[in-house]
Amino acid sequence: MFFFIVIHPVQLTVAKEMSEEQIHNKRMELFKKNEALTQIPWYYMAAIDQYERSLRFSRQDREKPTSPISIHISPETWTGALNPNREDANPLTISLFDGFGRDGDLDGKASLLSDEDRLASLSHFILRYGIDHDNVKLALWEYYKRDKTVSIIMGKALVYKKFDTIHLNAKAFPLPQRYNYSYRNTWGDARGWGGKRMHEGTDLFADYGVPVRSTSYGIVEMKGWNRYGGWRIGIRDINNTYHYYAHLNGFSKDLKVGQVVEPGTVIGGVGSSGYGPPGTAGKFPPHLHYGMYKDNGITEWSFDPYPHLKMWERQDRTKGE
Repeated sequence: MFFFIVIHPVQLTVAKEMSEEQIHNKRMELFKKNEALTQIPWYYMAAIDQYERSLRFSRQDREKPTSPISIHISPETWTGALNPNREDANPLTISLFDGFGRDGDLDGKASLLSDEDRLASLSHFILRYGIDHDNVKLALWEYYKRDKTVSIIMGKALVYKKFDTIHLNAKAFPLPQRYNYSYRNTWGDARGWGGKRMHEGTDLFADYGVPVRSTSYGIVEMKGWNRYGGWRIGIRDINNTYHYYAHLNGFSKDLKVGQVVEPGTVIGGVGSSGYGPPGTAGKFPPHLHYGMYKDNGITEWSFDPYPHLKMWERQDRTKGE
């Protein structure tokens, strides 16, 4: 439904000149201002924008982020399908042609180049349904027409609400440094049990019961048994990445689907479960299978977690964790 945004060179220059902290602060400022004007809780708009921001890094048909707000809307949708002027910024004619665009910064224009105008336009759409949890979900489904997208955005909103910030980029190595472990890059290796397939992760070998930790801020999306992965947990982070922890010997007490976690949260222990019906264990040495999957709004695919693990390991060693 929504495709390309025309990016102005000035926006690109401004974005490049801003530090990561400045971008975070500006985004929060805009989300809070939008909340004051619309009463839509800031964390919903932050979650939508972060979802869209992540898409820009994972898809070739999207421009990389060039301004604090990444929500993108096609010129056709913005101005109205029957509007002959795709660069129309007049709120009156846009409204006449049933366009999406609204004037959020009160400068008399409804411009696709304005972060506030795009926030206001999407907020106007959401307000047609309501600002409580269920109505926001309904609005998101009508906007994206994809259940998984709605689930991902609502999960992000819960994370932002819990920590009251969008500055949640910290990561942790999945195993504590005080334990012995070993690993190498095994992503892409052949696997034979259950049929020929590719190994979609990195195996970290350690003793039974070594604590397994969340590597990121996120929400528990999956917990239970899989005949390949045994006792496994799936956590979705704020960047649309799904972190998969498999072959566990069990789960942390009270851990549940929908729970918000942070880097270092213990979620289970190293085991050797899997390759059979529930409870099967011991068919291979104890280890953690750790996988990463990226969702781009259309599909989801596996990518190599090894470089990320090496980076997080160095960070934890530096911090002495």
